[in-house]
Amino acid sequence: MKLKNKIKTLLGVSLVLSASACESYLDVNDNPNNPQDAPISGLMTNITYETSWNVYREGSAVSNYVQYLASPNPGSSSDTMEPLNFSSLWFSLYNVMTDLYTMNEKAEAEGARHYLGAGQVLMALNLGMTVDLFGDVPFSESFNFTTVTPAYDDDKALYGNIMSLLDQGISNLQATTTSSMGNDDFIYGGDLDLWLKFAHTLKARYMIHQKGDPGYSAAEVLAAVDKGFKTNDQNAQVVFFEQRFNPWASDAIANANLNLTGWISEQFIQALDGTSYPTVDPRLKLMVGTTKEGKFVGTVNGAGRGNAPEQGARSTLVEGQYYTSRQAPLLIATFAELKFIEAEAAFATDKTRAYAAYLAGIEAHMNMLSVNSTEKSAYLTHPSVSMGAAALTIDAIFKEKYVAMFLHPETWNDARRYDYGYKNMTLPENLNPDLGGKYLRRLAYPDSEVSRNGANVPVVSLLDRVWWNQ
Repeated sequence: MKLKNKIKTLLGVSLVLSASACESYLDVNDNPNNPQDAPISGLMTNITYETSWNVYREGSAVSNYVQYLASPNPGSSSDTMEPLNFSSLWFSLYNVMTDLYTMNEKAEAEGARHYLGAGQVLMALNLGMTVDLFGDVPFSESFNFTTVTPAYDDDKALYGNIMSLLDQGISNLQATTTSSMGNDDFIYGGDLDLWLKFAHTLKARYMIHQKGDPGYSAAEVLAAVDKGFKTNDQNAQVVFFEQRFNPWASDAIANANLNLTGWISEQFIQALDGTSYPTVDPRLKLMVGTTKEGKFVGTVNGAGRGNAPEQGARSTLVEGQYYTSRQAPLLIATFAELKFIEAEAAFATDKTRAYAAYLAGIEAHMNMLSVNSTEKSAYLTHPSVSMGAAALTIDAIFKEKYVAMFLHPETWNDARRYDYGYKNMTLPENLNPDLGGKYLRRLAYPDSEVSRNGANVPVVSLLDRVWWNQ
């Protein structure tokens, strides 16, 4: 969905309007010179744009934990799983949810049911991202302006809110409305059929997280899959434009300017270069750069550059590839992801369906990257990939989903559910000793929240698990 022609004007207006709408416990000072009202259309523009940025922000926060990226500096806190201050990420998530609360109230009052439905879907998404990172978080008291120190809601109960919001969103997107979205919607340009597919795709995502819970139903996941995305063209994404680059492109540009960001983990390189698995993945050269010698060389998480300190001696994100072109889309949810959810959900009861979905997920991702047909066919027919339904393993599903979800934050949810079981994945060097030789399971609450709302902030350790990861 390309909306570049009108994005620049709409975004400039919406950012101004949205700044005045973000009045929650995060913004306790009232400025009488700012307008206190914003139209639904302006809110929608900012919400869809900033939601895509929240996916990037979260992906950037956890990319070292799943060993997509690694720090060039030895013992870097991002690699070694130290407690970090994610106040900015927390603020960004709540800022969007505050705008959503405002927009949804307005939409309900005005009978703008399609805006309300899309808003409920995006509230579910932003709330889900927040819960998956932090566990218990404020929600029920966060947006009604009665307190600046809201109580924390139970993370499992909040998952009930997420599923309810998605169901309400689906109902409202199908209802009669007084006004509909258009170019103010940066994700789908107001296409209701695609919004409905997106909502069902998110239902499948959040239900598969609950696989270990007694209330989990594989049949319900598969029912949601059946109503979700059918092709790559239906992916939920925001396309960038001349004045505002895709942020992964900005990271690649920064690295080229010696700012040392976007270095690729050895784990990811070796998962695709024939080291950890029997075949070389043709996607590798389309996803990351080579060294000056034209080789793929990763950085060991926690160890830094080692004996190769000069620029160009390790693989990094490089500008101009699928994920790092200046106008590349920021992916929120994809058809490839949905096929791997289907494969996992069907695995226990229908290996034939699971295997077909597994292969379709690989092919969907290869098509996104424009892998040429010869290389695609060679990979898909290699015995280690095309093993047949009877020999399909859950490990193969998670491995291929790991590749297809490159840089996406959903991979950290998968890694925790999978107990970090990716082949040859090892703990980073110089691991935070407080973890006792175990992997990180959640983020620490941000410093800003501890100082502002400390009486309500739960006492947790980085080893405490969110409810679906028990």
